[in-house]
Amino acid sequence: MATQVIMPKLSPTMEEGQLSRWLKKEGDKVSMGEPLAEIDTDKATMEMQALGSGVLRKILIQEGESAPLGQLIAIIGEPDEDISALTSQAAAIQSAKSSAPPAEAKKSEAEASPANVPVASDKQAAKGAGDVVAGSAGNAGNGRHETQRLETGASGRLIVSPLAARMAAESGIDLRSVSGSGPGGRIIKRDVEELIGQAGKAAPPAGGEAPQRQLRAVTALPFQKSATARASAFRDEPASEMRRTIAKRLVTSLGPVPHFFLTSEIEMERAAEMRKQINELDPELKISINDIVIKVAAAALMQHPQVNASFQDKVVRYYEHADIGVAVAIQDGLITPVVRAADQKSLGEIAAEVRELAERARNRKLQPEEFMGATFSISNLGMFGIDEFTAVINPPEGAILAVGAMSPKPVVRNNEIVVRRMMRVTLSCDHRVIDGATGAKFLQTFRKILENPLFLVV
Repeated sequence: MATQVIMPKLSPTMEEGQLSRWLKKEGDKVSMGEPLAEIDTDKATMEMQALGSGVLRKILIQEGESAPLGQLIAIIGEPDEDISALTSQAAAIQSAKSSAPPAEAKKSEAEASPANVPVASDKQAAKGAGDVVAGSAGNAGNGRHETQRLETGASGRLIVSPLAARMAAESGIDLRSVSGSGPGGRIIKRDVEELIGQAGKAAPPAGGEAPQRQLRAVTALPFQKSATARASAFRDEPASEMRRTIAKRLVTSLGPVPHFFLTSEIEMERAAEMRKQINELDPELKISINDIVIKVAAAALMQHPQVNASFQDKVVRYYEHADIGVAVAIQDGLITPVVRAADQKSLGEIAAEVRELAERARNRKLQPEEFMGATFSISNLGMFGIDEFTAVINPPEGAILAVGAMSPKPVVRNNEIVVRRMMRVTLSCDHRVIDGATGAKFLQTFRKILENPLFLVV
């Protein structure tokens, strides 16, 4: 009996997978438990093993294509076995999927609209999904939140994307003269651009304020179609599973999670000197400033357990150890391998573990337990010359520390101006868990230890 190969769930947060590479080709023999393909999940590239033996009869998705969990992606069977029913079923599913209109395409222009574009009432918004139900171009751009119903044809209303409404208002275009090419006759950006382009080619009227306003709008709009300028060529590339997951995760952070930010500047002379001396004594340790930051953050978290916590709907969860996520930039995005119980590890152990985790992260070889479940995260952009930034909390963690560059600066010490190596850090806090004073006390402790790293041995 044929074995159906379906897209497996290879990580706890995985919703779909991208076929990175087939390790077998059609006609190859396959044994149960043998690696069959490499799948790009939201965080790593993992091998998928065959759950049956036989011959790989049919590959249903090609390398680079994605499939949701549970979708049939290949068939294993005997060389002479009839698999026509399975292939027909897969073809029908794929045909239905390709013919369905993508929901994201309908939202793209609405997401690009500015905050002052008027929106429809609640009932209209439920129908239009972000469209403006407009009465005229002037009404669409006057900054008010009311909309008027315009009788146009059988539908009784004119549906306009917010971006198209703004462009029409700036250009003095009456939307009733525009024929919408979007779904359901919706007027979209392209329709208004075409009308603007036609107006740009025509000779300007003799005078008056309206033509001047229209000319200004034409010269200011990007990607206009005119005799001298054309829209830029572009290419679309499929977003990786990691990039799609980052997009989904971030909208569950900065919006729903009430962030606030605390910044402190830290003198790094003693920490830098300690790093230099340790590496001179044992060059194989290769201690970095970031390793010291991780160790100091873990020590400070043990003194301020309210920061080493997360909001869990009806409870606040406090963690016994500091499992610190270290942000690592890779080709497709960002991943945060976790240094478990960093509060109990030496600087040398942290340095070796971070190097090993970062290397496997770049090669997409991390296991789910190695990049999930951090209690606190650190993002360091100092190596890129960034002095200061704010980082977005990775739910359900309660905080993340953004670390800037260490650089020499003039400072006042004992009423004298001297040069010291300084570093700015910004703590992003979830206000549901951490109050301002709590976050400030954590940064005080963090700064005290980092400026006096001998506290680590006390």
